[in-house]
Amino acid sequence: MDDVDRALDKVREVLEHGHEAVQEAAEEVGWSADRDVPRADQSGWRTVPGQVVESSEASPHASDSSDDQSQRLFETTRHNPLGTSNPPSSAVLARRSAEERQRYVGAATRRISRGLDLDEIILGLCRGAVPSFADKILVYLRDPLPVGDERPSGPLRLRLRRVEENGPKALEPGWSEPAGEFQPTSDHGGVQVQLDGALAEVLRGVRPVFADSPRPAGAVAELLGDHGSLWPTGRRALLAPLRGRRRVIGAAVLLRRTDRSPFEPDDLPVAAQLATHTALGVDKAVLYGREAYIADALQREMLPDSLPQPTGVQLASRYLPAAESARVGGDWYDAIPLPGSRVALVVGDVMGHSMTSAAIMGQLRTTVQTLAGLDLAPQEVLYHLDEQAQRLGQDRMATCVYAVYDPIAHRLVVANAGHPPPILLHADGQAEVVSVPSGAPIGVGGVPFEVVEMTVQPGATLVLYTDGLVESRSRDVWGGIELLRKQLHDAASIVSPPPLEPLCDESLKILEPGDRDDDIALLAARFDGISPSDVAYWFLEPHPQSPGRARRLIRQALHRWDLDDQSDAAELLVSEIVTNAVRYAERPITLRLLHTDVLRCEVGDDALPLPQMRHAALDDENGRGLFLVNHQAQRWGATRLGAGKVVWFELPIEKAN
Repeated sequence: MDDVDRALDKVREVLEHGHEAVQEAAEEVGWSADRDVPRADQSGWRTVPGQVVESSEASPHASDSSDDQSQRLFETTRHNPLGTSNPPSSAVLARRSAEERQRYVGAATRRISRGLDLDEIILGLCRGAVPSFADKILVYLRDPLPVGDERPSGPLRLRLRRVEENGPKALEPGWSEPAGEFQPTSDHGGVQVQLDGALAEVLRGVRPVFADSPRPAGAVAELLGDHGSLWPTGRRALLAPLRGRRRVIGAAVLLRRTDRSPFEPDDLPVAAQLATHTALGVDKAVLYGREAYIADALQREMLPDSLPQPTGVQLASRYLPAAESARVGGDWYDAIPLPGSRVALVVGDVMGHSMTSAAIMGQLRTTVQTLAGLDLAPQEVLYHLDEQAQRLGQDRMATCVYAVYDPIAHRLVVANAGHPPPILLHADGQAEVVSVPSGAPIGVGGVPFEVVEMTVQPGATLVLYTDGLVESRSRDVWGGIELLRKQLHDAASIVSPPPLEPLCDESLKILEPGDRDDDIALLAARFDGISPSDVAYWFLEPHPQSPGRARRLIRQALHRWDLDDQSDAAELLVSEIVTNAVRYAERPITLRLLHTDVLRCEVGDDALPLPQMRHAALDDENGRGLFLVNHQAQRWGATRLGAGKVVWFELPIEKAN
């Protein structure tokens, strides 16, 4: 038995020495040797070597992002860095604290960098800093913010941009802020930085500082204003200048309550990292905002501000950019009044959706307007547009559909250059794809264009669009065209003909969220036409007696329409215009009178020169006719035709009470 007792004593001695060695090694790495398995406490945290993390069963943030978890981890480990029952050595504490700071800085700067605009950048800083790093943050930015290399003028003024606080804003133990102070409001006057003041000196120093010495404390007081004395000072207040690529653009004040440990010297590099990433992000956001503004302004200038209101036609349109990050593109639409109360409808698409595409689109749109003003046939407009695209350079490709509607003859002529075909919604609700030869895209060169001419009944609607509406990642162009046709048919089955504005909205409903990457232009035209009973048309020979005959014809037509009160003005103006036409015309003169919402008179002749107003001398016998027209008419103008010109004027029609 003595041998057995001695053997047991030896085993106990070995085990005791071994346990002490294991415990010493565990303490070096921050692991408690008196526990051999992780255990969950009542708060839902589980302890593992070197850190404290949440258990998946107890944590309400189990699905949060890694950045948010890193920030909560940083906040937790500042009070219990290792989560152990036996405190580790100071070296282990310092190493672990540095690692946690590094992880926190990475998470917070990633959150800041995700923002695109100014508000997102500032929000990222505030949410990254509070509550993980501070209990409150106030962010000031320069007003106005300089853009790029722009040199700011005037004194440096900082304006409060955002305030973020952990917990309620009312008075709390350890927090001496008066409730409601320093909330960002539009009428906040900002702080003008004195060049010889403490705030200017700290801003020039760039690096974050504690408010534990006279100059930094004075800088914080200057920034916070009259209530600066009510805020924490010393190492519970930290001022971090925000320096962009070229200059200081703001400052951030970080504060901690008295019930929380103050900032440490190792927190200064953390604040510097947050300030640097925020300042660079603000620079990026300001540049992005300027580019977005330029893009929006360019797109607005490239597209018509408003559509005309031609006689016998109603118009509505929509334009959607490809994305918020690509607000300009090559899609455009236009409606151009033509002589004879006709209207040209145009929709085109330049390849791409960049600034270059928008610039080319603007040139082509201007070219189309110029060609339409010459009253060329649709196929000739596309032919000359194709030539112009080749002059602009190689690879200037575009598609375009050009249609001309005559409300008097109720005729529609369409020419196409590689564009998706229009859809015609009839007055009875039936929708059909207009069968027009597609032709080659603009810019190919050497390819003729064909036209299709058809009669359209009053109440029909023509819908022109770009491929961004019908083509997507989930369907091809023709599948989208058929889907659009069915959508228009369904809209007309409810009410026929459907109102144009709701019809445009219904057309856009075929788009699926996140399923397009191209801009969209949409133009809808309702053809009401002009009744033959509201049109009077005559031919006049270029004889001296023609002005008198024109006056009699106008008087008779106005009497038939019960517009005798307009007779004097209309006879005077038509006499002046016909007299001018008789002087230069060689072939018969056309005289047409239209009764719509206005009284429109058109005089056409084969003379090419357009009439111009000139100052007549006192002894001149002529030269005053256009002054009378300009003074009496509501609107007037002259348009060149392929073989001659048309001079027209409009008179308002007074509605009966």
